[in-house]
Amino acid sequence: FALWLQKNFTAPYNVDVKYKMEDIYSDMSYNLIPADSAKSAKLMILAKYLWFDAYSEAMGPTFVKQNVPRVIHLIGSPAYNSGEGTMVLGTAEGGYVITLYMVNELSDRMLHDYATMNEYYFHTLHHEFTHILNQKVPYDRSYDLITESSYVSGNWYNIPDHTAHQLGFVTPYAMVEPVEDFAEMLSMYLTISEAEWNAIIADATNPNKADGEQDGADFINAKLDIVRSYMRDSWNIDIDVLRDAVLRRAAELKSIDLDHLN
Repeated sequence: FALWLQKNFTAPYNVDVKYKMEDIYSDMSYNLIPADSAKSAKLMILAKYLWFDAYSEAMGPTFVKQNVPRVIHLIGSPAYNSGEGTMVLGTAEGGYVITLYMVNELSDRMLHDYATMNEYYFHTLHHEFTHILNQKVPYDRSYDLITESSYVSGNWYNIPDHTAHQLGFVTPYAMVEPVEDFAEMLSMYLTISEAEWNAIIADATNPNKADGEQDGADFINAKLDIVRSYMRDSWNIDIDVLRDAVLRRAAELKSIDLDHLN
């Protein structure tokens, strides 16, 4: 596994994948356990295919090498916020380290189920990578004003999806603050199907709105316009080309060999 990581992450991208849980990269306020090496290997095969290779296909390997984190740190257990009962799926620190939790929860059924893998891992990777891009090049802060009065900080986990959609957010977690909202917008757009995205827009639409009134769908679409412009103007990325690469690869998930490190 270590040789495979060297060949597929360290040599081409200068990325160090750590799966033997190191204190220096771990948040010791959580009760954490190390990641299983066999499950780490399967997760990284998929992460390379659905994340690194998708960006490399759309943007070229130089973009990936210049912008991905220098360290990917895998943790076996979830990180629970005991006070509120929520679970941290991943973190990004200063554009340098992405930590991914819950590796030991992986099962063969999960590994070949894109919806589940996206919920717990791939969406998180794209979300955290968006933070890294934003740290390098800030986005247009007019984004923050679109739903300025609806952010709820730490109370997001009490909000149903429908309510979030109606208020102009793609997920309840997007309601924490604008920077999380931006990362949720891009990661959701890249990792769910067109039908699933359209279902969010439909759920956000208020059929009874008055003439000239804006609804959640209008807010989401306005945010998406800024996200699209940011990725195009700051990074020369067409998010639809990138999305096509991600979703085509997602459709091939069940055919990927996870038992052999090639």
